[in-house]
Amino acid sequence: MYAIVRSGGNQKKVSVGDIIDVDRLDGEVGATVTLPAVLLVDGETVTSDAQKLAGVSVNAEIVGDTKGPKVTILRYKNKTGYRRRQGHRQRYTQVKVTGIETK
Repeated sequence: MYAIVRSGGNQKKVSVGDIIDVDRLDGEVGATVTLPAVLLVDGETVTSDAQKLAGVSVNAEIVGDTKGPKVTILRYKNKTGYRRRQGHRQRYTQVKVTGIETK
C-alpha cells in the first residue's frame, strides 16, 4: 500500500518505512507529524475521493534535519562591471513514515 501526500506545496509518493525529505517542519527529533493524503492506492483499488481521503491519515516520525544541494545564483550585466554572486541551500526535515491508517 502506498499514498501520495502533500507537504510544503509538493507531493510525494510514500509507503510505510520510507524516509523522505520535506520542507522544514517545526518539531524535535522523535516527534510525530501527520501528513494529508492526496491519493491512496491499496493493491488494485485507488482512492481519490476527497470525502474518503478525509479519513486517511499518514503518520510520520521526525528523524532529523538536512540541507539540499547548493544552488549558485549569478547576476551579470554586460559592459557595466555589474556582477553579483549569491548561494542558497534549502533546509529540509527528514521524516520516516510509520503508518498509513484508514478509518
